[in-house]
Amino acid sequence: MAVSRDGAALRLKDDDHVAVCLRDIPAGGRLEFDGGPSITARAAIPAGHKIALRAIAAGELIRKYGQTIGRAGVAIAPGDHVHIHNVEGTRGRGDLAPAGAEPLEPKAALR
Repeated sequence: MAVSRDGAALRLKDDDHVAVCLRDIPAGGRLEFDGGPSITARAAIPAGHKIALRAIAAGELIRKYGQTIGRAGVAIAPGDHVHIHNVEGTRGRGDLAPAGAEPLEPKAALR
């Protein structure tokens, strides 16, 4: 786990593509992590939202907390705000299930 030197952002795993902003980051705000990377916010990013730590190609899976959280809908540059405007969700999407996978049964309470 790494917190930026100024305590403004958190990266849980070294291979995460994004960090979570622990407070509002202004456009042009700089985040530096010991051992890298150093990132400049390309736009204002609200607390609780994500900032890209590296370039993420359109279609690439995005990792946060060591887990896949979605797929980049467009190319994302280092320092970009990463949120629903540029990330496609992948959890619970039946169209992304492996070929031949059995459909899940709805819970009895939801029938």
